[in-house]
Amino acid sequence: MLSYLANYADYFGPLRLLKYITVRTALAALTALVIGFWLGPILIQKFKALKFGHGYIDDRTGALGASYFDKKHTPTMGGLIIFISVFVSAVLWATPNVWVVTSLFVYAALTVPGFRDDYLKVVHKNRDGISSWEKIAWQSLATFGALGILLGHPDSADKIREFWVPFVKHAVIRQMSWWLLLVLIYLWVVGFSNAINITDGLDGLAVGCTITVALVMGLMAYVADHVFLAEYLLTSHVPKTGELSVICGALIGGCMAFLWFNSHPAEVFMGDTGSLALGGLLGVMAFMIHQPVTLVIAGGVFVVELLSVVIQVSWFKYTRRRFGVGRRVFLMAPIHHHFQKKGWPETKVVLRFWVLSLGCALTSLITLKLR
Repeated sequence: MLSYLANYADYFGPLRLLKYITVRTALAALTALVIGFWLGPILIQKFKALKFGHGYIDDRTGALGASYFDKKHTPTMGGLIIFISVFVSAVLWATPNVWVVTSLFVYAALTVPGFRDDYLKVVHKNRDGISSWEKIAWQSLATFGALGILLGHPDSADKIREFWVPFVKHAVIRQMSWWLLLVLIYLWVVGFSNAINITDGLDGLAVGCTITVALVMGLMAYVADHVFLAEYLLTSHVPKTGELSVICGALIGGCMAFLWFNSHPAEVFMGDTGSLALGGLLGVMAFMIHQPVTLVIAGGVFVVELLSVVIQVSWFKYTRRRFGVGRRVFLMAPIHHHFQKKGWPETKVVLRFWVLSLGCALTSLITLKLR
């Protein structure tokens, strides 16, 4: 919205800087950071006053769950800090277009079920939260809504049908059918929504990894919108997606502010309010800038966390059906708990996973030159 002030540069010269995406991205990050720092203590105190902590120990985690006894009253729903910071900052600094609207729609649509899930857990003491069917329904609504917006707008109707992969100089699919497009977007939105949700189990783990992935997506969005860079790097040119860099900047600032309060020992937890929406936002942005596979590489930690649960559950069910006794691949899933079971302190697990996430991010950037 404030980008339109650049039209008045004749009256006040410095306003011309608002024409540049890089400037507005930095301002979006700074704005979200300031909002988060201001809003965080207010919401945390409010959550504590309302006793918005889990208030119970999940007995399914056994001894590890008992080690978290001192966290049971730590308030959750901290994802609201990120959401408000990112949404307000993005609205202020991003120039509205179909890509921006779609991103914020998905982000808001997935924040709702996350908030409802947390509300049921902390207020009604329902440890299961919303049903899996209700969660799927909300995720489907977000996906269908995003697809409807993208296919219905002339700026995105054709571009969104292309499918690009790293190391290839052209689109591997130039005109996807609507049903294939729906399936793929659904997989990325729902897959990363659940992946970050699963990763969010230790202080600072999920939000720290989100920052590195957002940095990659912001850079990729800028390249996609830049004619010269896209041509030079042999990547897809998607006009006007540069504004997604502004959203990524806001996301980085909001996550940094939240990490200030979520670092060990956490003063607040993200909860499903944050994790479900963050994953969906990254998933839909990656698809819009034609970097879905790059997101899989950059978000390698999230992917491994999700796969560890899938492998653990699948192998347990198979061995129980085959041998009568369920067996496990990991000491505990998601995999970050496996390393805790092996004796790693929580802070060491988090820091090492951050290092791996940064490594995945750097690896994904290499794909820009290898074509």
